[in-house]
This record gives sequence, C-alpha cells and structure tokens, in this order.
Amino acid sequence: MSSDDEDFMSDTLSDDEYDNDSMGMLGETADESEYEEENDQFLEDTKFDKPQKKAYEVDFRALSANDVKSEQDKQINEVSSILGRSSEQCAILLRHFKWQKERLIEIYMDGPEQVLEESGLGQDYNISPRLEKVAGFECGICCDDEPGLDTYSMKCDHRYCASCYRQYLESKIKEEGEAARIQCPSEGCARIVDSKTIKLLVSSDAWYRYEELLNRTYVDDKQNLRWCPAPECEYAVDCPIRQNELHKVVPTVVCNCSHRFCFGCGLHDHQPCPCSLVKKWLKKCEDDSETANWISAHTKECPKCVSTIEKNGGCNHMTCRKCKHEFCWVCMGPWNEHGTSWYNCNRYEEKSGSEARDNQAKSRASLERYLHYYNRYANHDHSAKLDKDLYSKTEKKMTMLQSTSGMSWIEVQYLNQASAVLQECRQTLKWTYAFAFYLERNNNTYIFEDNQKDLEMAVEQLSELFEKPPDQLAQSKKEMMDKTAYVKSRRGILLEDTAVGLKNERWSFTVDV
Repeated sequence: MSSDDEDFMSDTLSDDEYDNDSMGMLGETADESEYEEENDQFLEDTKFDKPQKKAYEVDFRALSANDVKSEQDKQINEVSSILGRSSEQCAILLRHFKWQKERLIEIYMDGPEQVLEESGLGQDYNISPRLEKVAGFECGICCDDEPGLDTYSMKCDHRYCASCYRQYLESKIKEEGEAARIQCPSEGCARIVDSKTIKLLVSSDAWYRYEELLNRTYVDDKQNLRWCPAPECEYAVDCPIRQNELHKVVPTVVCNCSHRFCFGCGLHDHQPCPCSLVKKWLKKCEDDSETANWISAHTKECPKCVSTIEKNGGCNHMTCRKCKHEFCWVCMGPWNEHGTSWYNCNRYEEKSGSEARDNQAKSRASLERYLHYYNRYANHDHSAKLDKDLYSKTEKKMTMLQSTSGMSWIEVQYLNQASAVLQECRQTLKWTYAFAFYLERNNNTYIFEDNQKDLEMAVEQLSELFEKPPDQLAQSKKEMMDKTAYVKSRRGILLEDTAVGLKNERWSFTVDV
C-alpha cells in the first residue's frame, strides 16, 4: 500500500462534521440509534491529528479475523453485563437480533421470556454441557443401544448418541456452512446449539470452520462491515457509510491487501460514478454487447493511408508505420490538436434538432452518443491493462537503468510510482465516461468535461514518457516525476469537484440516482 493510501486510511471526520453530514437524521429507529453509537465509537478509536480529508475520501479501517472476533466478544460482554446472562446466551441473542444491541436490550426488557423462546434459548439452558451414559438408552438416529454409550442432550431433552450428534453438527458446519443458527437434531425443535456444545462434540478442524463461519455471519449482518472481495483475502472493512447515502458519496476503501474497491457495492473502485449509475451502465453495456464488441476491436485503419493498425500500448498517440501520420486512437483526429486549445476528444457534440428530425435519425443519434462514451470507457479499460503489462516490461528497464546509469534500486522506483498513478488514473477516467453519459447538459457539465480533459491530456503525456526506451529513461527522470505528481493532482481535482457536487446535489442526471 502506498503512503498516500495510508494517509487516506488514517484521515477522519471531526465529530461535528460527522454528526451533521452523516448521522444527523430525524426520526431515527432503534437500529439507527445503535448504528450511530457504534460509528461514534469507530471515530473515537480512529481519531488522529491529521489534515482534513478530501471530499472524495471516506473513513474506514481494515479488520483481521481476530479483530472481527474481538468486536463480537466486546459486544457479547457488554450485553452480558446488562442482561445478567451468560456470554453463550447473549451470543445467541445477539445473532438472533443480527447484532442490533440496542434493539435486543429494548425488546428483552419488555418481555424476556418471549425473547428467549423466539431466539431458540428457552427458559432452561445448559450452563456446562457434558456427555452422559444413560442406562437403557437407544439412539433415535442410529438405533444403537450398546451399554455405556456416550450420549448428549440439551435442556430440550432430545438425547442422541455422541457419534450421531457429532456427525449432525459437522455436516451442518462443513457441508451446509451453518454456524449461527444450528438447531437441535430433533425434527421440530427450535433450540439453538451453543458454541460450548459445538466445542465439546466436534473435531478441531470443524471447530475452526465453525468460528470462521461465525465471523462471516457477523460481518454479513452488520451494515458497517463488508468482506474484501479480493481473492483469498481474509480482511473485512469497517466503513460508516449507509446504503441510503450512496447517491451522495462513492465510498472507495483500500484493504490491507492493497485491493481498492467500493464499500457500497463491492465492485472495483469506480470513482467518481455513484453505484446506481455503475449498475445502469454495466447493464446497458451488457444489453448492447454486440455493439460493444464491435466498437472495442483492437484494430483500426489509419485515417490517411487506410493501413491496418493495432494498438499495443496504453498511450493513444499513434504513428502509422507506413505514412508516418500521427493521430489519436480514440477520435482518429490529428494528434497535433491534442494538448492545445483545440482538444475536444472527450466531449460529445450533440446533433441539432434538424439533424435528428425523424425516429430513425434519433435512434442513430442515440447510438452514436452511446458509442462515443463507450468507446472511451473501453479504451481506458484496455489501456490500463496495456499499461500494466508495460510495467512488467519496465521492471527489466529498471534493472538496466541500474547497470547503465549507476542508479540504485531505490532511485529507479519513480517508474513504479508512475505506473501505479497511471493505472489509477486510467481507472478513474474510465468511469468518468459512464458518469458523463448520464449527465444532463448544463454549465456544470462543461466544468466536469474540462477537468476530465485536463486529466486525460496529462495521462496521455505520462503514458508517452513511460514508453521511452531504457537509454532515455534516465534523462527523463525529473520530467516523469513532475508529470506523475501533476497527473495525481489533476485526478484529485476532478474527484474533489465531482464528490462535492454529489454531496450538494449539484449534478443533474438523465436517470434516477
């Protein structure tokens, strides 16, 4: 994880700002009150003297499996001290109420007997479960009546041999993935099997799986927790953003495994595009898949000599090998206009009413508009992959730089930083086109497109520097470092403006957000 990401993770809201912007809502339910209390505690635990965070940043922290277990134990102990019940009972109660502590306490105080019954505890409870030998016993599952057989029963008195009980529990845990709500094996009995019984009966590997499933259930039940979607990552992320806030914020978080994703929907980082627009855009791209496949083809013809050209790098500055004509891969216009006041590659020019006067013309204009945005969206996605591949080759250049220029490994890390910023900005630019597709045309749209244009031009310039041969990289070190910093700054400006606009509801969209 970069130092910037670490700073980003440690930034926090002030209590006043948090209360006003996120939690100061009238008519709170008991669930919301508890949620607010937990978020306040979250801010207390993560408060540091750091600079004010950006509008597009959110508070979050990554939790390991042990951290998640500690969070559960803390809440269980708090409820146990209030209700005067054992930790095992309180764990079952909290899981029944999906860890809504305040709601549990409120309803329990009104009628404890009913709560105990509905949660699967009942009035009686095994404080210290143990195996017993019962004379004349016959197991209702396997019909074994061997004398001296170990048996087990909860307070519901449904007794089975230890072997059958163990097999039942391990099947629930290992095959069905159940943990929080495992009921008594007797048909129709709703008594919940507690963790002490589980530990008494099952094998060590089943117990480990049981604890893992309890952690997963806890995270799934909590509004402010989400598992990191990266493959094989075992971290969860805590972020105090509610689902009803997602039209005003794009909550990008960074897990300890360095995976950057949206806390709201779990998809890869899609700033500045809100989750609802991302869902609509992906659905539209899927519906228009044949058109999308056609437009995202990797070969085009030179606009001057009509020779077939294949794109093999992230940079959009293309030079025809046959006629040496320089043009833009995206809009096919002359490259000498890119980087000047004539730059207009990112902006879609609407057709006048006279040009789209009939239904067929309107349909064609609608398709052209979609293709304009999809082409640029897909191009940045493709370029990001090519830039990533390019960096793999650049690692060899870094090694060559050390031997030819006398630089140390640390001194050539500017290429690593440039690559990371380049890929991050490609990801941002990709989603700016989905954002722009749904924007209504007004003065704010032009401001957005200007910021988009500035970032896109800077990214292309950095991408060009990145593709220089090894013998020129040493001479362009300062230029590349300066351009990397500038590109990063332009990304921040674009995201800040869009985030503030979402928060203040300044943007107008053609669809509901």
